[in-house]
Amino acid sequence: MNEIAAKLGEVGLPQPIKELAAKDWDAVIVGGGHNGLTAAAYLAKAGQSVLVLERRERLGGACTLERPFPDERYSVSPCAYVVGLLDELVIKELQLRQRGFECYVADPNLWVPFEDGTSFGQWLDDDKTQRSLEELKVSKRDIEGYWAYEHLFDEIRKRLRTRGRDTWVGETPTREEIEDLLHGEQAMLDVVFSASIAEVLDDHMHDQRLKDALFGQGVIAAYGGPKDPGTASIKLMHYQGDLEGQGPVWGYVKGGMGMISFAIADAAQDAGATLAAGVPVAEILPGQGVRLEDGTFIRARAILCNADPKVALNLLTEVPGDYRARLEAWKVRSPVVKFNAALTALPKWTAAPGQDWPAKATIDLTEGLEAAQRAFEACDRGEPAVGFGEIYIQTGYDPTPAPQERHLLSVFGQYAPYTLAHGDWNTRREEVAQQFIGLIDRFAPGFRDILESYEVLGPPHIEERIGLTGGNIFQGEVTPDQMWEHRLSPRTPIEGFYFCGAATHPGGSVIALNGRNAAMAVLADARVGAPAGT
Repeated sequence: MNEIAAKLGEVGLPQPIKELAAKDWDAVIVGGGHNGLTAAAYLAKAGQSVLVLERRERLGGACTLERPFPDERYSVSPCAYVVGLLDELVIKELQLRQRGFECYVADPNLWVPFEDGTSFGQWLDDDKTQRSLEELKVSKRDIEGYWAYEHLFDEIRKRLRTRGRDTWVGETPTREEIEDLLHGEQAMLDVVFSASIAEVLDDHMHDQRLKDALFGQGVIAAYGGPKDPGTASIKLMHYQGDLEGQGPVWGYVKGGMGMISFAIADAAQDAGATLAAGVPVAEILPGQGVRLEDGTFIRARAILCNADPKVALNLLTEVPGDYRARLEAWKVRSPVVKFNAALTALPKWTAAPGQDWPAKATIDLTEGLEAAQRAFEACDRGEPAVGFGEIYIQTGYDPTPAPQERHLLSVFGQYAPYTLAHGDWNTRREEVAQQFIGLIDRFAPGFRDILESYEVLGPPHIEERIGLTGGNIFQGEVTPDQMWEHRLSPRTPIEGFYFCGAATHPGGSVIALNGRNAAMAVLADARVGAPAGT
């Protein structure tokens, strides 16, 4: 374990602020989330002097590790739970495996229990998935439709990412380029640009159980229900990884998701970057530097912002009118609730009696697609309503972040709004917690009895703790109107100012290409602006 990981990212100040301010930096990065750290690593590897300034006491942003429970032997990834999109290019170039990154691919990659005691499992072995479908007595036609559905998303992934140009690396492609890569096939274009996840499911299968099992991947972090336009593209975004060379699957990181950020931070530090935590920035002066909250001014030729666009607007001194309007219009609504729990035992699932293997899965719990749509509509009216919960049990593979014979469970839950129509989060936080506890208890009776400690993070709590405006973990909604050429570019109209976070292409989640893309833009622009002969 590297030194940064051993400290759970609490790196403090490498030297007094006065000494940091005495230097002229090539680049200052505002925010020490995983993308900011990635940008720092690439810039430092290229020989630039780089300073990362993180306002919190620990690095990692939403992808970090904390000790939120009375028993501090538990270490929890508060907002990021599983890995699937961390790009192999970054893993290899920054030597993340040698720096402690290790993961276990979840198997089944998706498991969905139903209230009648049956279940559906997407296993890494297609034959086992086929058997799961047959055991559910799904019709032959719907089984064929299921595999056609999976093939559709996989073929889009291959055309956009693994044949010829990788559209996630570098500048985002235009719509015309995407249409060309997809050979103009309308079904694929609909997935990328317009369809709801419900429509795509309806096109492929009739069995409601399959639709109820599969819609969840289209609403992850979406301010929308499964019937809302554009949700198919959210499933697509989450289906474009190639984890451990096994395709678009998800897995658990040894030690917790924060170990990714800490490995990247180690790469940045090894390359010569200076990492400072507990240093809030108050003002960004493009072309000059940044001013800290204590008034200290730090000079830098380039400033990269890992904070979200709304935070950037509050920090920037001057923003061109049209660009300001774009950032002000940037949508950051979020319906996401995070529920993190310490358990005295593993849940006992009705649909898997006597079995421990569900702890090695990612588990989707829902009352169905129609109920999820109603839950979103309630959320949009200001009422929290459980419509979907994806369950992760870190200790199913990796016992290290918990005391012996104890377990960690997290829920990526929906739906609950930032602003409640009645009451507020202070008075209703426990009510929301009980909604999610009740959901799990319905499928794993006795769940309440094994709860040792838990925390609930609604959108305002995520905003307060992590600094993500609106509690949006992707720094902006990822429906088609804010993706591809509509996502922010690292380059901005403000000379010397760049974005490097999840608000940029290719989008949200723990990908790290956002930070790499930003670093490459900075380096390319530095070469263009260099005097002849340098």
